[in-house]
Amino acid sequence: MSFNETEEQKALRAAVAELGKRYGYDYYVRKARAGEYCDELWQEAGKQGFLGVNLPEEYGGGGAGMTELAIVLEELGAAGCPLLMMVVSPAICGTVINRFGTDEQKQRYLPGIADGSFTMAFGITEPDAGSNSHRLTTTARRDGTEWVLSGRKVFISGVDVADAVLIVGRTEDAKSGKLKPVLFVVPTDAKGLERKQIDMELVSVDRQFMLFLDDVHLPADALIGTEDAGLMQLFAGLNPERVMASAFSSGIARHVLEKAVRYVNDRTVWKTPIGAHQGIAHPLAQIKIELELARLMMRKAAFLYDSGDDMGAGEAANMAKYAAAEVAVRAVDQAVQSMGGNGMTAEYGVASLIAASRVGRIAPVSREMILNFIAQFSLGLPKSY
Repeated sequence: MSFNETEEQKALRAAVAELGKRYGYDYYVRKARAGEYCDELWQEAGKQGFLGVNLPEEYGGGGAGMTELAIVLEELGAAGCPLLMMVVSPAICGTVINRFGTDEQKQRYLPGIADGSFTMAFGITEPDAGSNSHRLTTTARRDGTEWVLSGRKVFISGVDVADAVLIVGRTEDAKSGKLKPVLFVVPTDAKGLERKQIDMELVSVDRQFMLFLDDVHLPADALIGTEDAGLMQLFAGLNPERVMASAFSSGIARHVLEKAVRYVNDRTVWKTPIGAHQGIAHPLAQIKIELELARLMMRKAAFLYDSGDDMGAGEAANMAKYAAAEVAVRAVDQAVQSMGGNGMTAEYGVASLIAASRVGRIAPVSREMILNFIAQFSLGLPKSY
């Protein structure tokens, strides 16, 4: 692993940063408050090859990895327009289909995911189970050559802009009686699938939904992978999810830190920029340190994943996600504090990110569950649940 980015990675970062600046925070917030999605930005990012940079070239992708996809999301976030659906469509769904789908399924879905013309949401969380895949109650049963899905999902992002949802269900194992997770591509217009938007106190273009699956009939080839692969194929998408969640939070932290630094350099009281005072400078310097540490762990996690070390990537990805979420929350809070009353105004564009920065502490997995993971697998402490 090198701490220096390759020339290709530097070029990618610069190109995405330029794209992000052409849209920026004002565009993002305007779309969010109007209840619209960043369609123009999403489509342009797809056309330029940014959305599918991690997918194989033979399916329209860039042939790179999670390192490069994380660069894309981080730079868009740093420009003020983080695209949460990048965590879902190319990172989770694209990865799972690429690793476990048939050639026909890859040809059907991956080119569209790569160029942004086909967007896929991801449905695992349930009202009573959360993200605990051992307690999922959405069931899949055979009906001749078809599959029939029934159940509920909650906090599913971007269903309104998605063409399909990769649904995590469970099947009954006739031999052991145990339930095992399986994954199905469900078109958002499928008969029996209904959605209800959840009202959120969140300024975001990505809306959240409840899903109701009432005997949704699917063809046999809607199944991704096999019904016997169990947790392995589900977890294949979770390390990329955590790496990308780190990129999402890191981008927000960079964005607000830049705004805060610019403000305290310009804001002058008694002929002195307020950034000269240690009470202002030290908290911002501390955030810079914590942000760089989080980005280093994110880079390590992406490197390990791209190298095929799933186990090593799991620990690093969880740590990166935790660290980036924490610094994002602190960065937004300190930016508001550094700006005083101006930090709460729409003009300076910081306060609206208070709720958005908190998302990283809760989703896609809470910081408490990450601490449980580290305590159990990294420290060897007894399992607490």
